[in-house]
Amino acid sequence: MTNKALVNGQSALDRGARPGLTLAAVAVVQFMVSLDLSVVNLGLPEIAESLGFSELGLTWVIHAYALAFGGLLLLGGKIADRYGHKRILLIGLVVFGIASLAGGFADVPGHLVAARVAQGVGAAMLAPAALALLTATFPSGKARVKAFGVWAAMNAAGGALGVLIGGVLTEYAGWEWVMWVSAPMAALAMVLTWRGIARDLPVAPEGRPDVLGALLATGGMTLLVLGIVRTDRYAWSSMVTLSTLAAAIVLLVAFVYVERTTTRDPLVRVGLLANRSVAGANTYNLIFGATMASAFYFVSLYLQRVLGTSPAETGLKFLPLAIGVVVGSVIAIKLGYKVPARTLMIAGALVSAVGFAGFGMIDSDGSFLADVLVPSVIASVGFGLCLGPMVSTATHGVAQHETGTASSLLNSSRQIGAALGLAALSTAAFEYSGKEGTPSALSDGYAFALTLGAGLWIVAAVIALVVLPRVSPATQAEQDDRELVDVPEKAV
Repeated sequence: MTNKALVNGQSALDRGARPGLTLAAVAVVQFMVSLDLSVVNLGLPEIAESLGFSELGLTWVIHAYALAFGGLLLLGGKIADRYGHKRILLIGLVVFGIASLAGGFADVPGHLVAARVAQGVGAAMLAPAALALLTATFPSGKARVKAFGVWAAMNAAGGALGVLIGGVLTEYAGWEWVMWVSAPMAALAMVLTWRGIARDLPVAPEGRPDVLGALLATGGMTLLVLGIVRTDRYAWSSMVTLSTLAAAIVLLVAFVYVERTTTRDPLVRVGLLANRSVAGANTYNLIFGATMASAFYFVSLYLQRVLGTSPAETGLKFLPLAIGVVVGSVIAIKLGYKVPARTLMIAGALVSAVGFAGFGMIDSDGSFLADVLVPSVIASVGFGLCLGPMVSTATHGVAQHETGTASSLLNSSRQIGAALGLAALSTAAFEYSGKEGTPSALSDGYAFALTLGAGLWIVAAVIALVVLPRVSPATQAEQDDRELVDVPEKAV
């Protein structure tokens, strides 16, 4: 598929594509998608007050986007291959832009959650299509290195600036703008895409996207999250909870059956998960997604609801966390030539566990310096230590034609881990704090959930130690060289 994509990309250039505008379009898309993962966090307290979300219902503002994006990402890539990357990118931008506008006009919780689902659907289409177009436009050489350097910078900048932008918009313009801010970016990306990218041909016109598999997987995960978060109203032993969880299991089992027996191109070949690197890295990644989402969610609420920090000030206080991830990533790069990826993942998990243990000591009389800043720096350095090695490990030993699928699977598992983990930890926080809603009770609940996050990181370290194979840096480098042609697909 990759070779076809490159050939198709070259023909696109011959038909008059403008590489500079293509790079600009992809940069805006990646910044927008990354921004949308974090920009709403600082608006959550105001959203809850304005629309009447319950304590656990508020988590669906995060769940809805993560589940739709993560659950449909693999399908989005295959649809883009089937129907043309430019076409699907434009459709995804339209869906994303309209959903962003609709979300800002929401007046009840259900409308906002539906808008977030639509944003996730749009992101699942446009993210892989944009990366495929970048691959085709810059097939080799220094231009390729520069292009993917810009892509990586926009990915990091969107996540880092999302909390700051969200805080400033919430305080000075209103929570609606954390949704509306994506609409002009989507419009700009549409103009750049339309003007700068030539019409491309499908690279897999004979394939039939596995829509049924995607719907079964996304539906099963959604019901699983729903069953967990509704335990504030329905006990674990109630018929409502048990039937919801049972339906989730049925859908997920059906997904596995369809993937094993379908005559179509499956979303994920089940045999791929027999690879220890793939299975271990994705299990580890579920925990990564769960804990990172929980850190943003609970620390944001702690700063605003307990310490009384304004949204804009809260955004500024999240910057050390973003900087710590960069520092950890740089350390991982420097050590990556000498230290096995598995060792870095174990170290990153243990460092993150220490940071989360620090978060677990927050209380209603705490301060930013002692209760937030120090744990944030420690945990974020741990995040950075394991992020690069985890991506590298997830494609080690994978056949060349499946590296794109393996990498997309890693991205999906992170989003799904964010939804499942936040559902479980927010439920635990709610059960622990009770229904009082006082600053003391809230901080106790947040602390308990973040302490559980520390435990999850210990589990991640054990997974890396027991499941992942020990691969020397030299062997990993040889593997990466063999996969060079597939690097952009691995980033989806």
